[in-house]
Amino acid sequence: MVTAFILLFGLIIGSFLNVVIHRLPRDASVVTPRSQCPECSQPIPWEENIPLVSFLLLRGKCSTCGKKIHWRYPFVEFLTAILFWLTFHGHLFDLDLFRAWWFISIGICVIFIDIDFRIIPNELSIGGAFLGLSTGYWDSQHSLSELVLAAAVGYLGFLAVGWLYHRFTGRVGLGGGDMKFMATIGAFLGFGGIWTTLIVSSFLGVIFGLMYGAIKNRNEVLKTALPFGPFLVIGAWVELFFEVSKWMNM
Repeated sequence: MVTAFILLFGLIIGSFLNVVIHRLPRDASVVTPRSQCPECSQPIPWEENIPLVSFLLLRGKCSTCGKKIHWRYPFVEFLTAILFWLTFHGHLFDLDLFRAWWFISIGICVIFIDIDFRIIPNELSIGGAFLGLSTGYWDSQHSLSELVLAAAVGYLGFLAVGWLYHRFTGRVGLGGGDMKFMATIGAFLGFGGIWTTLIVSSFLGVIFGLMYGAIKNRNEVLKTALPFGPFLVIGAWVELFFEVSKWMNM
């Protein structure tokens, strides 16, 4: 019963995250109006807005215009439910768990918004850092002072790296959203989250860059702004789920 509740709750939150991902970068309200088809703009009735189930029953198509529903919508719902369940596994219902769920939700939004728009909205980065610090007093693994310092180091450290990269290459290598999101990571995961994220995201960035470079020519790669937010989120999730910094004594 508990597993079913967690999965159902995750599906519902994932459905809301789809709204955030679609509307937030467009400066639209995430509350009103109610969900509508992105193709024909027709409001979606509640019986066709049941997470995951409606997509399957509708066979992935809008009942009004017949256009295909993007695979991302059920995927985000499914991903949220699975990550919520994995975080809950072996834990109690406490503020640590809800902090983890908040952080996972922010990360999912960051991934898909950054892929589509090459931005990380302040509502997710600055707002996420504020949420992490405002609930940090109840963090069972980190003191509030450590979280504050980690958030500051995460932001200022990335700010310095971005400045140096621009200074020596003349190109913008890190966006302001990436820098501010590092503050969010520090606010939720402390210094361990900062170090693990730096290591994992750098490794993933290099691998992806090499793979992309093998497909595209070098000049095109240098001119292309690749989203770094998804790598940061994955790196932070590695720390969240596996606590890499602890067994590496970081």
